Amino acid sequence: MLQQLTTVIVGKDDVLRDAVTCLLAGGHLLIEDVPGVGKTTLAHALARTMGLRFARVQFTADLMPSDLIGAAVYDRERHGFVFHPGPLFAQVLLADEINRASPRTQSALLEAMEERQVSVDGVTHPLPQPFFVIATQNPFEQLGTHGLPESQLDRFLMRLSLGYPGRAAERMLLRGEDRRRLLLQLTPALDADGLLALQQAVDTVAVSEPLLDYLQALLGATRDGRWFVHGLSPRAGLALLRAARARALVQGRDYVAPDDLIDVLVPVTAHRLVPAPGAGRDAAAPLRALVQALPLP
Repeated sequence: MLQQLTTVIVGKDDVLRDAVTCLLAGGHLLIEDVPGVGKTTLAHALARTMGLRFARVQFTADLMPSDLIGAAVYDRERHGFVFHPGPLFAQVLLADEINRASPRTQSALLEAMEERQVSVDGVTHPLPQPFFVIATQNPFEQLGTHGLPESQLDRFLMRLSLGYPGRAAERMLLRGEDRRRLLLQLTPALDADGLLALQQAVDTVAVSEPLLDYLQALLGATRDGRWFVHGLSPRAGLALLRAARARALVQGRDYVAPDDLIDVLVPVTAHRLVPAPGAGRDAAAPLRALVQALPLP
């Protein structure tokens, strides 16, 4: 998967590794950056490489929840309402520029992301397995954006940023083949059964007691008020451990090392934290300082 993704996304090996780690952990992925750096291309490449059915929805201010979920339409022949599923019933939903939609439409994703099901007119409809939301969003400073509520941000296992390419990578982009054409050439490296098997393998990755002590020390340090307004919740701790297990699997190991926790700490937790006054707006810098202050097991 990683080798194939590098043919489309150039010079961003660390971001690709984080993205694959997120999906192997069974989590939803949020990609945040300015327009034009490859957010949507990365989402398309991940969906095609995993060999899953995917649908793309361009989020706009007038997008309604029924445009995502679907609607019950009266059928004269059946003398009743028949549910017509929307694009949400794909295995991978590419939610492009998710923060351009209204909060009402954003909240329509909550049940689907957490419960892997939706309810319409009192009837529950299960979503296909596996199911992922890969969302892109623009910086809040740009016009026409609505900040995602904390409850929805918490549903994303990771938040990643691509950033501008390096000089050598940008030259490859300028001289290379069109990215859309390269996307069409991608062949699935997995299928649904293969991906589910890898997700089950994540559960078998061993975690030692000293590593759990270190994880609890990390969680406790975020809660002492020195670094952040509010600390990480137990659910965030479980997400961090799950991501660390997936990172160990990507690295070819059957046990979690401290470096696995440190590698995924910022992508998994920065969007869940608000820095303390005077610590800046970005939680990444306080998190790195926190890691430096804690002794390794």
